[in-house]
Amino acid sequence: MNAPNKSGWKPEMNAADDGMHNGPKTVTGNRALMLEEPLLFEIGHVGNTGVDLPEPTGGANRLGGFDRSDAIGLPGLTEPETMRHYTRLSRQNYAIDLGLFPLGSCTMKHNPRLNEKVARMPGFADVHPLQPVSTVRGALEVINELAHWLIELTGMHGVAMSPKAGAHGELCGILCIRAALEARGDAREVILVPESAHGTNPATAAFAGYRVEDIPANSDGRVDLEALKARLGPDVAGVMITNPNTCGLFERDMKAISDAVHAAGGFVYCDGANFNAIVGKVRPGDLGVDAMHINLHKTFSTPHGGGGPGSGPVVLSEALSPFGPLPYTARTKDGVVHLVEEESADSFSEEHFGGRMQSFGRMTAFHGQMGMFTRALTYILSHGADGLAQVAEDAVLNANYILRSLEDLLDAPFGHSGPCMHEAIFGDKGFEGGLSTLDLAKALIDEGYHPMTMYFPLVVHGAMLIEPTETESKAGLDQFIAALRGVAERARAGDESMKQAPYYAPRRRLDETQAARKPVLAWEEPSPPAGTPTLSEQGGS
Repeated sequence: MNAPNKSGWKPEMNAADDGMHNGPKTVTGNRALMLEEPLLFEIGHVGNTGVDLPEPTGGANRLGGFDRSDAIGLPGLTEPETMRHYTRLSRQNYAIDLGLFPLGSCTMKHNPRLNEKVARMPGFADVHPLQPVSTVRGALEVINELAHWLIELTGMHGVAMSPKAGAHGELCGILCIRAALEARGDAREVILVPESAHGTNPATAAFAGYRVEDIPANSDGRVDLEALKARLGPDVAGVMITNPNTCGLFERDMKAISDAVHAAGGFVYCDGANFNAIVGKVRPGDLGVDAMHINLHKTFSTPHGGGGPGSGPVVLSEALSPFGPLPYTARTKDGVVHLVEEESADSFSEEHFGGRMQSFGRMTAFHGQMGMFTRALTYILSHGADGLAQVAEDAVLNANYILRSLEDLLDAPFGHSGPCMHEAIFGDKGFEGGLSTLDLAKALIDEGYHPMTMYFPLVVHGAMLIEPTETESKAGLDQFIAALRGVAERARAGDESMKQAPYYAPRRRLDETQAARKPVLAWEEPSPPAGTPTLSEQGGS
């Protein structure tokens, strides 16, 4: 380990220091421009401040007895120190602006800067949900225009714009199904979920009070149609199916599945997280889908990750549209957009639903994610119909390029099923020396790439799910393929050094299970050697 420097700061050991990297040790622990960055508490001193402020004088204490009784205990830093700390931390984040982000099922694609510029325009960036409706006509026009295009692209009848993310949209669709069943006095209690569906699907159905039953996949990685038909009955409220599914395959029997479910009195929910692979090419409404959420932060390029913001509008069939959540936008005959915020038999409901709306209620307090709406509409209008179709074509082309470039080296369990759609899936069959998918992923970090989605879906052992999206060039894909082939060859050769990877990351391999189960969320001053002043003593607090 490195010894403390004169300031008392002790850098962490990194790959340059542990004998596993060819090169001299560095006094700072830095490796060229990959800077070692300690915690704020290790940079600053308690009791110091980076800003000179005069002592407050005069004035009565208005804290009502809630004034602080102990020192706040935060380190003081100068403005440059603070700025450098967070800038250095940001350099350790992997992002789509740095390189290919191969997470399967997540569609981490480039976000055009045009979208960001429009979202920051006055009137959009500063709109407030509590403004009077009369002052946000432009925002309502954007919501209504986007709603129109989502309906047009999916071939559906209506859309709920307020859900805030994919899983939130799933809940919206299932609540619509429940409301429709209750309206006809039908107390069904089972939702069928195929093995190839997203993991949020069964969770959503269970949260909504349904009993979830699995439907197996066939050898091609698609829904077993005969098993599904055999399970349908008067207790089945519907099926939640992901299409294209999580194995990266299009469900060829989708229309037959919908027809069978409808004949049994149920509804079809489609998880639209993978709509990016079929946008402009396939309309889910034509396949008999009753409800489908659309992740705007996947298909239409709005920012993704970091916990949000997301947006998950839900398109609805004619059978479910009357049960959608409030509020919604509607146009009068003279083209003026209005906001409908309560159930009524007015002209909006008559025009849209042929009678009184039977909404199940609200999903959120307000109307949705305005910033996501402006970005998504910008993306749609800038691409046009031909551009959106090319998005799907290029996404599928890139995924198949990866699949066919690696299937000779990595196990491709569904490579025999024909072309994949948006993502390619591989397994860990053939790895030697006890090496696992995790070892390959950690070695990929040393190559400069964020790992792909691992161990999902569960139907493939040691799954590696890779989605390149349409925004990667062939040259970029070739470099990624070369890197992945390199670590795959090492895994098949049983290279035990992979068990210690990554070697070149700012931090080495962590105990991720322990970190998740027992996270250390508060900094505690370490016990110093005898005779060494503590940080508090150094700061004079």
